Amino acid sequence: MTDVVQTRDELAIARAALQGSVALVPTMGALHEGHRSLLRVASAVADTVVVSIFVNPLQFAPTEDLDRYPRTLDADLAMCAAEGVALIFAPSRDQMYPREQVVRVDAGPIGRLYEGASRPGHFDGVLTVVAKLFGLVCPDTAVFGRKDAQQLALVRQMVTDLELPVRIEAAPLIRDSDGLALSSRNRYLSAEQRQSALALSHALNAGLQAARSGLSAAEVVAATRIVLDQATGVEIDYVALVDEASFEPVEPTPACGDVPVSAVLALAASVGSTRLIDNVSVTIGEVTT
Repeated sequence: MTDVVQTRDELAIARAALQGSVALVPTMGALHEGHRSLLRVASAVADTVVVSIFVNPLQFAPTEDLDRYPRTLDADLAMCAAEGVALIFAPSRDQMYPREQVVRVDAGPIGRLYEGASRPGHFDGVLTVVAKLFGLVCPDTAVFGRKDAQQLALVRQMVTDLELPVRIEAAPLIRDSDGLALSSRNRYLSAEQRQSALALSHALNAGLQAARSGLSAAEVVAATRIVLDQATGVEIDYVALVDEASFEPVEPTPACGDVPVSAVLALAASVGSTRLIDNVSVTIGEVTT
């Protein structure tokens, strides 16, 4: 049976009753099959799974979609129950932020690149709420998806830099049958826009094939951008080839003959008013036949 709590006091009582190791899956709700995969990873690495459901205002700019962000609590609870989640923490804003949040986590220079450049302050808000959840839930492990690759890198860096006693587990990026990366924001897309959005996964596949052909970092990025440039209804924000751990750019030097470099090919684009992100792991300097 899944226990649902909404206040800090209720959480403290319920958390104290949990036995064995605990894995936390932080979410903003509107759960989909990608989230289900996170729950299953959490179940595999811990005795008990705790899920938080909270649309965090600190990570939204005034012009972003905080008010219209999908909220589907009943369906979320049903999915969690079906996956054997022991405890759900679904707090109100006042419970998470009972007073003005004066002290916040600074995501640092990497938090101001890519997603951080397009959404100033976003990662400060993400890391702040994650740090608060770690303090409230006291998990042994926390599970984050590889789809939000920059977020994953920054959470890992925060845990390392602040000596937080939480192990970070990465769950695979999950795609729909047509190749579109699963996202709560996909529901904003019309049928026509969804077809346009498929250009993101097609572009990443082109970049992946370029990397497997032994092309340089710059050529891999160029191959990715070409597909997006040719797509209808897609406005590119960025295409970047970065180190998975640091999220710093991979130098655009010729790859052939160099030591192979593992990297993340990441992109963001808008389709209509919906902003989407996607990524794929690539190896630069290693020819795959």
